[in-house]
Amino acid sequence: MFSKSKIFITLLALMLIASACGGSAPTAVSEEPAVVQEPAAGVSTEAPAEMMDVSGDLVIYSGRSEPLLQPVIDAFKAQYPNVNVLLKAGSNSELANALIEEKANPQADVFITTELFTIQSLAREGIFASYSPSGVEQLPSEFRGPDNTWTGLTRRARVIMYNKDLVAEDELPTSIFDLTDAKWRGQIAAAGSTNGSMQAQIAAMRQLLGEEATQEWLYGLIANEVTFFGGHTDVRKAVGAGEFKLGLVNHYYFYLQQAEGSNVGIIFPDQGEGQIGLITNATSAAIVKGGKNLTAAQAFLDFLVSPEGQKLFAEQNYEYPLLPGVALREGVQPLDGFRLADVDIAQAALDFDATFDLMERVGLP
Repeated sequence: MFSKSKIFITLLALMLIASACGGSAPTAVSEEPAVVQEPAAGVSTEAPAEMMDVSGDLVIYSGRSEPLLQPVIDAFKAQYPNVNVLLKAGSNSELANALIEEKANPQADVFITTELFTIQSLAREGIFASYSPSGVEQLPSEFRGPDNTWTGLTRRARVIMYNKDLVAEDELPTSIFDLTDAKWRGQIAAAGSTNGSMQAQIAAMRQLLGEEATQEWLYGLIANEVTFFGGHTDVRKAVGAGEFKLGLVNHYYFYLQQAEGSNVGIIFPDQGEGQIGLITNATSAAIVKGGKNLTAAQAFLDFLVSPEGQKLFAEQNYEYPLLPGVALREGVQPLDGFRLADVDIAQAALDFDATFDLMERVGLP
């Protein structure tokens, strides 16, 4: 186990408790998609002859929830019908603990995470095998791990969603720093310190602004009585239901809530002169070193970065594909229309010790 990184140490007890309760074993993925019933338009489901040779059990540990990953798995299984996919979904930290404990006898073949924090940490511990998926050279180089130990999949932006029934257009915040304004006291929801996307945002802010300014912002959130949830699904649903006026989330949670019929809006913050720009992060995937089905694992990573896989992430989950040329889902605002924060996401994620020290020091829930 890590000697320093709190990303695993602080949540190991939770992982062990969950395991003791019997919910941790991988389960066969349902044949019925959790999100869609048919493949997305333009996605091939016919397997070339050479693909049919790939077979066996493919065990995936995923920090992404099953409904968000299910359409991609279904499409992969359509191309590789002889592969039996077993999925273990949970928090990034919970699964990271499992991978470390299983290092001498790996049980997983592939790890998928919602951010770069966890995957960078595990790569430094030697958990992953080196592999360059087919076509990965087309992805931006900053989203590829050292020695090809991991690859980015999709990009997501940190936005503010709001309940249109509760917030007038002329009072909308324009910056994440507006969330510390006393006018919003007790009316904001966000994910807390155990959430990978929140961790990554704090890491990015430390690189952009330094320790002191980031600390001041976190203290400001706490003083403003922000309610911190374990994940963004709770945040989006609470804002959609009118329990809070504002929510700090990844952009696609707004679109998911809007699709459920809620009267919500979205703010891409910090676009003004002198503001920091839009903070983004990325999902990622890696092959577990010593996994029992290397061939199927490689085929799965190939699929994740292929036009078919990237199209599914874009169309079903409202995400920003990293592969150039893949169309966004209708209604999703392109990132090239915004000024992005000048931060090296992967590099910021490497400084996880200092980020966790900061969250602990301010007492972020």
